[in-house]
Amino acid sequence: MLADSPPLESPLDAATAILRRTFGHASFRGLQAGVIEEVLAGRHALAVLPTGGGKSVCFQIPAMMRPGVGLVVSPLIALMADQVEGLVQSGVAAARLDSDTTLDERSAVWRRIEAGELDLLYLSPEGLMQPNTLDRLTRQKIALIAIDEAHCVSQWGHDFRPEYRMLGRLAELFPGVPRVAVTATADARTREDIRGELQLEQAREFVASFARPELRLSAERKQGRSDKRVIELVKARPNRSGVIYSGSRDGTDRIAEALKAEGVPAVAYHAGLDRKVRNERLMHFLNAEEAVMVATIAFGMGVDKPDVRYVIHADPPASIEAYWQEIGRAGRDGEPAEGITLYGASDMAWAMRRIDGREVSDTVRMGQTRKVRQLYGLLDGMACRAAAVRRYFGEEGVQACGQCDLCLAPPESVDASVAAQKALAAAQRLGGRVGRGRLADHLLGKTKDVSSTEAALSTWGIGQELSPAAWRDLIDQLLFEGLLREDPNDGRPLIGLGDADAVRAVYRGERVVSIRKPVEGQGAPAGRQRQRRRGAEQEALAPEHHILFDALRAWRRNIAAEQGVPPYVIFHDRTLGEIAAFCPATLNDLAGIGGVGQAKLDHYGLMVLKVVREN
Repeated sequence: MLADSPPLESPLDAATAILRRTFGHASFRGLQAGVIEEVLAGRHALAVLPTGGGKSVCFQIPAMMRPGVGLVVSPLIALMADQVEGLVQSGVAAARLDSDTTLDERSAVWRRIEAGELDLLYLSPEGLMQPNTLDRLTRQKIALIAIDEAHCVSQWGHDFRPEYRMLGRLAELFPGVPRVAVTATADARTREDIRGELQLEQAREFVASFARPELRLSAERKQGRSDKRVIELVKARPNRSGVIYSGSRDGTDRIAEALKAEGVPAVAYHAGLDRKVRNERLMHFLNAEEAVMVATIAFGMGVDKPDVRYVIHADPPASIEAYWQEIGRAGRDGEPAEGITLYGASDMAWAMRRIDGREVSDTVRMGQTRKVRQLYGLLDGMACRAAAVRRYFGEEGVQACGQCDLCLAPPESVDASVAAQKALAAAQRLGGRVGRGRLADHLLGKTKDVSSTEAALSTWGIGQELSPAAWRDLIDQLLFEGLLREDPNDGRPLIGLGDADAVRAVYRGERVVSIRKPVEGQGAPAGRQRQRRRGAEQEALAPEHHILFDALRAWRRNIAAEQGVPPYVIFHDRTLGEIAAFCPATLNDLAGIGGVGQAKLDHYGLMVLKVVREN
């Protein structure tokens, strides 16, 4: 190379240029750059990035850079349509093939693929694995294969979908093509299952922090049916987009009707509705700047609406994975949001009955039962909620969030330090070779066919003061606090000691282990805040910028209606807030705003500047 030759651009530099030019962001966040470098090098990857953490960029940009078309496997038509529309708005050559695609549209998509004109093709797992589809794709140049919502492949995940198991064949069908599996929620066991099922054993693993500092978490015990409390919570948060999850179809209909009677723009969504009605209601929710969706879990996976300000569980979710996935639908724009969960003993009993009624192996049933107990340990526990979630997913060195209900107003507790010392000592003497049930039996002296070695241990039978259920609850609490940890052990989890310094502090009496003191009736309502009529982004603006922000939102609403797309695929509220604050006077000024890529600058730049000048 000549001395005065310019340095060659690295693949990551080229990817960063695309990020700026196409999506309007100056740099990658978190682990995005590492995943992208791995895929650009032609290697497989497993990426667990939090909701709102930019998972899609990890395969979208490599697909735009590598020769051929990138295949994206996605579980829901609504999710595919949403992501493709957003990409098209940003000037990316993207399309989808699903059951809503007409024959003419399918033919046009295939022509673009065969002409090398398409960067990204979104398909469902069933659609991709159709023999005719596979036959045509194996004759094309494939840039990469991305498996979105990859936790669906695992029976240990919270949303297992049998059709995802077919995707393991992709390793043989497309040898040499890099495959990347992405998800927002997967504990160690689920990640292990994803690797095995998708033949990604050698893939590099990227697991980001599960911290969501913009989310304020709270939970409260139910007093009778939760409908009345849900209505109170929603009315305290007027003129904001929210999602309410109910455990039944009847519950969604009932709550939605009660909210509408109170003047709240709420709609119900569940699998019992006609597909056309569901689609219409989903589009209403996505397009509205202030709307409330009352839904079963049939709604929501991957829904990209960024300005959801709260998620309320009228009934608890199925697991901590489901909790974090569903709560994570709030605050995707990074602005303050809330996750509120209502729960009761009858909910846990119902969850256990559902598990007992499933036709699954004993190992899977045990795993699902444990996940339910862990969820209720979180909801009724004493530890910081956000920290407990992060520890559940394997993070270490986690600190309390300082903003959840348990951090702001700790409930009355009872000292369980002595019992905790016994449990920790038993786990230590058993050497991490038993599960939680066996650990409780050991403390109670009730282990079946106990060996003479175990019976001779000093911890055998020393826990008569607590019931089996109380020991299990305390063990869950110790897991959440990081004092115990669970080894996945190929589906048969084993309990061992957690953080050594913390355990020593409990032994020495320097650290108190507390559990929630049982109370009669409901305590102070969680999640009450002053009523706010403005959106989070507008609240962050100086008062003199509110008029321009409102005008920009009105312009965006009209443009979105003309195009039949959700407003946020034009610009996010955060981008409009920056425009309102900085009042750009030229296209160059506007190009410096986060979220304004080249395609959007070309399409909307002059219109935005006109709104700025006139307001």
